Amino acid sequence: MSEEYGPNFVTLTDEEGNDIELEYVDALEDNGQTYMAFFPTLDEDVDPDEAEESEDYGLIIMRVETVNGEDELVTLEDEDEAEAVYNVFMEEAFSEDEDEE
Repeated sequence: MSEEYGPNFVTLTDEEGNDIELEYVDALEDNGQTYMAFFPTLDEDVDPDEAEESEDYGLIIMRVETVNGEDELVTLEDEDEAEAVYNVFMEEAFSEDEDEE
């Protein structure tokens, strides 16, 4: 992903009406599905070192689904799907790092 324009942020609303701000990382297609990866933004009162060790601030992967003609981001409920897509994201991230060397 090009950093020329800086990071991209999106605000999602969960089922309970809470807004969640995420930083877009990348997107990919796998097995005919489109997935997007995000990192949660850190609140001002959160210590970055503590966040790095917390599961609450890890990579979030969501699947894009079309519902009533609109694209929606859906949480991955299937652990096998989540792990497989996570591995694809990691493979791409590390292959991009190797390409830059």
